[in-house]
Amino acid sequence: MPSRPVRPSAGRTGANRRSAIPPEVLAALNRGQEATRTLSEWLAVDQAAVARAVLPEVLGEQARPVIAVAESLAAEGVMGRTRGIGAALAPVLRADLGTLASHRSDVVRTWVCYAYAAQPRRTLAQRLADLRPFAVDEHFGVREIAWMALRPHLAVDLPQALTLLRAWAADADANLRRCASEATRPRGVWCTQLTALVADPAPAEPLLDLLRADPSRYVQVSVGNWLNDAGKSCPDWLDALAQRWRSTSPGTATAAILVRGLRNRPV
Repeated sequence: MPSRPVRPSAGRTGANRRSAIPPEVLAALNRGQEATRTLSEWLAVDQAAVARAVLPEVLGEQARPVIAVAESLAAEGVMGRTRGIGAALAPVLRADLGTLASHRSDVVRTWVCYAYAAQPRRTLAQRLADLRPFAVDEHFGVREIAWMALRPHLAVDLPQALTLLRAWAADADANLRRCASEATRPRGVWCTQLTALVADPAPAEPLLDLLRADPSRYVQVSVGNWLNDAGKSCPDWLDALAQRWRSTSPGTATAAILVRGLRNRPV
């Protein structure tokens, strides 16, 4: 099991475009000595450089094939590189998982998400336990990769996934509640569709009901986006759910979720 999530160092404002990243900051990012602060910074990181700087110290000679994979993926998109390096780490990581899972570089921690996801012969409950620490990580990017790494495994047995994730949807940690929503969005972002939920979102209602009045804006946005996803193919389902929620949960949190979820429905 990974150690507790790493808190990003304080005192630096992230750059909102690649050209605005100071050279010394980009160099520190590429050495794995600094965490990214924005999506622009994350996209700018040379993951092969991070692998060369970080992995030999942890893995010794076992780092060489992983670095080779990282270098071979240089022309791939950021998600292809992240998944590929994580998969390459999967067979060589054992006790070293804990070391890399608590690394100060968020990029390294995203690799470990995919390394865990690539482990064979794990039940869905075990995979949720493996990736839970990353779903509550202090870094926004690690949290995103956590649900992306889980999603293909959830799709294999969606009924079980929706049942198990109810515990996350009821958890005290807003990051975990948000992960339960984001990981099960019918369409999602940067991921494949969950075709069963695109066709019929009703099986997810018990999970969504746990989130319908969530006080966290972070969760509200995700649930609203979930509903918007579902409404693209099942507008009647969305209208019925909205009517039920308005009558049973008339608070401001539910109202905010529905405003976002119904944004593409006729007024």
